Amino acid sequence: MEKDGKTRCGWAESGTELMRNYHDREWGVPCFDDRTHFEFLILESAQAGLSWNTILNRREGYRSCFANFDPEQVARFTEGDVERLMQDTRIIRNRRKIESAINNARIFLETAAHHGTFCNWIWHFTEGRPLVNHWKTLEEMPAHTPLSDTVAREMKQLGFRFLGSTILYSHMQAIGMINDHLIGCFRHEEICGLSARLPLGHR
Repeated sequence: MEKDGKTRCGWAESGTELMRNYHDREWGVPCFDDRTHFEFLILESAQAGLSWNTILNRREGYRSCFANFDPEQVARFTEGDVERLMQDTRIIRNRRKIESAINNARIFLETAAHHGTFCNWIWHFTEGRPLVNHWKTLEEMPAHTPLSDTVAREMKQLGFRFLGSTILYSHMQAIGMINDHLIGCFRHEEICGLSARLPLGHR
């Protein structure tokens, strides 16, 4: 329990203030905004092999380098942009991750065009409503599930890169397709309340 009297998921209690704020305000909140989904796909892909805290500390750098996470602009990045980004210390300078972000922007737009929005496509895996888990400890929480395996497989077939099952499970947690706040965390019930107020079709 923190000094404010609130019990949080262990990863947030042991993290930085930036991590706690992310946990308290963003993680697990149902999101139906395409640009936010694209932002998290870039950040989560960049995280592979690193800590989430490392990526959060570079989030504003990514925002600046990747056109405020506008997929239409990122999709137009050229090899010259790749070379520019490889010199920018505000982000993780991994060529494969940078090139994947540009590729994924193009596939993201194609998917959104085909389904109306990217959100329409990805949320259909949970029938438009958040799934609620009831973990007591972090050790119970899986790194991936059959659902994230399915999403990863279908995204790979569409042409997305650097987005495996573990990354996509993290994505579904982050954007509220799955409520994985521990049952002892104050945000668990708050997120359940938010989900209950979603419009029909999103709950």
